Amino acid sequence: MPRIALATYDPGAEPGKDTDLPELVRALTDAGAEAEARYWDDPDADWAGYDLVVIRSTWDYSWRAAEFGAWVDRVGALTRLANPAPVVRWNTDKRYLGELAAAGVPTVPTRYLAPGEPADLPDDHEYVIKPTSGAGARFAARYTPDQHETAVRQLARMHAEGFTAMVQPYVRGIDVSGERALQFFGGRLLHASRKGAVLAPDTPYDADKVAHPDLQRWEPTDAEMAVADKALGAVPGGSELLYARVDLVDGEDGEPRLMELELVEPNLFLWLHPGSLERVTEAILQAADQAPRRGAGSLQASA
Repeated sequence: MPRIALATYDPGAEPGKDTDLPELVRALTDAGAEAEARYWDDPDADWAGYDLVVIRSTWDYSWRAAEFGAWVDRVGALTRLANPAPVVRWNTDKRYLGELAAAGVPTVPTRYLAPGEPADLPDDHEYVIKPTSGAGARFAARYTPDQHETAVRQLARMHAEGFTAMVQPYVRGIDVSGERALQFFGGRLLHASRKGAVLAPDTPYDADKVAHPDLQRWEPTDAEMAVADKALGAVPGGSELLYARVDLVDGEDGEPRLMELELVEPNLFLWLHPGSLERVTEAILQAADQAPRRGAGSLQASA
C-alpha cells in the first residue's frame, strides 16, 4: 500500500480554497493508497515516510519563496517529489519565460526589471506589471502610458520587498477569447478550461482579485496543443513531469502565445471536470509505484 502525501497550505481560520483536495484524498484512499493532505510547512511531517509527495495546493508559497525552495530541496532529497525539485525550482521564477522564448516557444513578450534598475516602462501601449514570483494575480496590474507615476510607485514597492518585476504588453486578445488553461497529467492532456480577463483597468496592484473569472470548459485547438507541446518539450527535466498547466492567450496575430507555464501547484479545476478525477488518481498511483520503496532512498542518501 503506497503512502502518498498531498502537500497543501495552512489556511488558518479561513476555509481552505482547494475544493478538489478532499475528493482526491478520498479517491486515492478508495483505490488502495494510504493518502493524506499535509501542510507543506508542518514541522512535524515525516516526509521521508511517504513513497510520494505531490505538491498539490501550496498556494502561499510565493509569499515565502526562499522557505518554500528550501522545503522543496529537502523533501526531494528524502523521497519522490512531484514535480521534481529541480523543475519546481526552475518554475518558481517566471524568468523561465525568457528561456522558453529563446528556445522558440511563442510567448508573450516579457522584460524584467530587478531591484536597483530604472523604471523603463512603455510610453506607447498598455502594459502589465507583475512579479517573477507570484500567484493569483498578486502584485499584478495593467497600466496605460499616462499612468506612469502610479506604475513607478508599484515598481518601487516591489523592489523594496525584493521582487523582480515583469513588464509585458497587455494582450488585448484576452478581452475577446480569454485565457485558456491546458492541463496535463501523467504525460497526457487531462482537460482544458477558459477564463475571462483577470486584470480590470484601474484595479490597484495590491487589491484582491478573482483569479479565475468566468471559468468554463474548453476544447483546445490544434494550434494551442502545438504551443503547449513545444513549451513542455523545452522544460529542463520535462520528461519527469507528473502534471503541468499551460496558460495561453491570443497574440496580436490571433495565434496562441504562452502566458505562463505552471509546474508547481496548479489548480486542477476537478470540480469543473469531474470525469478527470479517475485519471488523476491513476497517474498519482502510477507515480507512487515508480518511487523507490521507503528505506531504499534513505540508504542511498546516507551511503
